[in-house]
Amino acid sequence: MSTVADKLAKKSTSKTSAKQVRLRLVYVDFWSAVKLSFLAAVALAIVTVVATFLVFMVLSTTGLIDRVDELFVAFSNGDFSIKQFLDLPQVMAFAAVVAILNLIVITVLGAVVAGIYNVMVKVTGGLLVGFTSN
Repeated sequence: MSTVADKLAKKSTSKTSAKQVRLRLVYVDFWSAVKLSFLAAVALAIVTVVATFLVFMVLSTTGLIDRVDELFVAFSNGDFSIKQFLDLPQVMAFAAVVAILNLIVITVLGAVVAGIYNVMVKVTGGLLVGFTSN
């Protein structure tokens, strides 16, 4: 099984000015992984809230929500209206709750993945990474 780092080491037989280095990643800092996953989760939370707002505004502007509401009112004999539940503040509150839950879950998953990687390094020896300078 040939790795990219092995191919980099064997790539050229001529002398080049680029220096090739093979390094092994044997430890992922726990707090660095938590901070990085938290920042990624914040970005995803912002995207979730903005995308929810945009989708709701498009559906509202095109009148699709009104048509679906008419359909529900027709089937329920006027007892149930979907507009009671699909108002902008309620939709945005739901999007905020989903974004906060995603923030927590992604941050915890980043920490768990870092811990699992650090445990698995003891078995596999780490990830071999090849670097070259041009």
